[in-house]
Amino acid sequence: AFNVIHGTFGEDGQLQSILDQQGVKYTGEDAESSRLAFDKIRTKERLIEQGIPTARYEILTGSDTPSLPLPIVIKTPNQGSSVGVHIVKNTTDLQTALADARSFDTTVLVEEYIQGRELTVGILGEQALPVIEILPKEGFYDWQAKYPFLHGGTGADHACPAYLTDAERDLVQHTALATHRALDLQTYSRVDIILSADGTPYVLELNTIPGMTPSSLLPEAAAEAGIDYPALCKHIIDLSLARYNSITRRATR
Repeated sequence: AFNVIHGTFGEDGQLQSILDQQGVKYTGEDAESSRLAFDKIRTKERLIEQGIPTARYEILTGSDTPSLPLPIVIKTPNQGSSVGVHIVKNTTDLQTALADARSFDTTVLVEEYIQGRELTVGILGEQALPVIEILPKEGFYDWQAKYPFLHGGTGADHACPAYLTDAERDLVQHTALATHRALDLQTYSRVDIILSADGTPYVLELNTIPGMTPSSLLPEAAAEAGIDYPALCKHIIDLSLARYNSITRRATR
């Protein structure tokens, strides 16, 4: 099964568990790794354990209010495609943002807002693809910017490869690959990063099933690296089969 269901159900371990029960092999990570990487709070905890830069954060439950100073980012911890994500720069928008996030989950993740360049790095196995800079035409890279063909949103421009110095590029790619490894991933992913003004790459999150649509970032980065769409699909299949082979080898030792 070639799984390209992005977000809830397809990316969070639910579909993987069903396929495991049916004995069907599938692309991407196993159920346990998928659950870990999809959970933004557990991901941040793992990043901090591994010394990978990520924004300061706090977790709200019940009717708690944030203690981090504005501006902040409000997130629901278990959604994809920036669903339930709000950048809050003034107190008048805070309650609306919290209410929207809480409509998806009783737990809310609050992060400090990091000003910087929005970058993303695709990972294929142990290969970091060219860095892409995301340049939303309006606001930030939310649902409408990601999928303008669904509802007439303004979309976003992409710079691929991003205009970085060699040192910046190497650091961003190293950070993305370190994130992939920190979450014990074996196949492919896409890591979203903010490069701050002082040159620190802050990891926002990781996607274990990046989008594969005409406007998606992983195919664009792969093409820049000389990997066309059919070859990218085959590469994902090969990496996924290698994961199964590694499980078989461990089981027969």
